[in-house]
Amino acid sequence: MRLDRFLSETTPLTRSLAKRALKGGKVTVNGVAVKQAATHVVMEDEVRFNGERLALVGLRYVMLHKPADVECTARRGLYPRAIDLIDLPKAERLQPVGRLDVDTTGLLLLTDDGQWSHRVTSPRHRCDKVYLAELAEPLEGAAAERAEAQVREGILLEDDDTPTAPATLELLTPTQAKLTLTEGRYHQVKRMFGALGNRVVALHRHSIGSIALPDTLAPGEWRELSAEEIARF
Repeated sequence: MRLDRFLSETTPLTRSLAKRALKGGKVTVNGVAVKQAATHVVMEDEVRFNGERLALVGLRYVMLHKPADVECTARRGLYPRAIDLIDLPKAERLQPVGRLDVDTTGLLLLTDDGQWSHRVTSPRHRCDKVYLAELAEPLEGAAAERAEAQVREGILLEDDDTPTAPATLELLTPTQAKLTLTEGRYHQVKRMFGALGNRVVALHRHSIGSIALPDTLAPGEWRELSAEEIARF
């Protein structure tokens, strides 16, 4: 890898700032100051910046208990970003594995492993995602039975060409619903309940596949996934 790229991968420096640091004699490779940005380094080389040894960041896999009013976006906007809550080097490289709306809370997985993310999110792999929804209107009796049947069969949402994949709706109370999906369409949960003549007033993602949000992880807290959790996908 080129030395300037190595510096941009392992420090907050951009490529242009890395070249400036090199010209300033702030970088050593195996104890020798190097100023040429095009110098190539390998894994065995000892690279130091201002005396601190640098190492490439490997692939990361993180679960976050996303609070409300936090965005799953790389751009800075009106709300804090999910990656701003994660104290890891180069956290901005982490991508959400299936986004949550700004007002939706719960389990958010983030990674810089694109292939792993695809395995989790692709409808072909039929990975269950469980949501808990608070409804504006009670859903009970015959109306509840009809809603459960419609969700099982699939609902043709407005502006979509195909019905939703078969899903499971379980009413915990007349206004609290547990919805299990294998898809991740745009605003899908809210649109499904809208098609059923209701409205979601609060939404929380409880689990993705066999990974559930632990009770010990408070809103805004995060932890890295274990090797066993990563291997589940």
